[in-house]
Amino acid sequence: QVQLVESGGGLVQAGGSLRLSCAASGLTFSNYAMGWFRQAPGKERELVAATSINGRNTYYADSLKGRFTISRDSAKNTVYLQMNSLKPEDTAVYYCAADLQSYSNTYSARQHDYDYWGQGTQVTVSS
Repeated sequence: QVQLVESGGGLVQAGGSLRLSCAASGLTFSNYAMGWFRQAPGKERELVAATSINGRNTYYADSLKGRFTISRDSAKNTVYLQMNSLKPEDTAVYYCAADLQSYSNTYSARQHDYDYWGQGTQVTVSS
């Protein structure tokens, strides 16, 4: 049984930082690119960041470049999202997702390519 379990969300003031973690189990982590998505109230879910299997290729939404960093630890089967300089508009439920890939240096930016999803963790940024 595949499980993706997010943690690290919470309430933070604008300008603060949070680090989200997503622990994967029940799958071969080294076969999956990983992504972080978010969904704010009344908005569609959007891709925040993605990383290839080998971690060398990453994607960030244009509005987040320079503030968020995605990384993965294969020894711990965990993917992280470091979020700095948080803004109220970053308030959302954040989800991690796993995408089965044939190549170690690729990832997908399309939600429907992701095979497994976590339950989400709430991030609230106060002004």
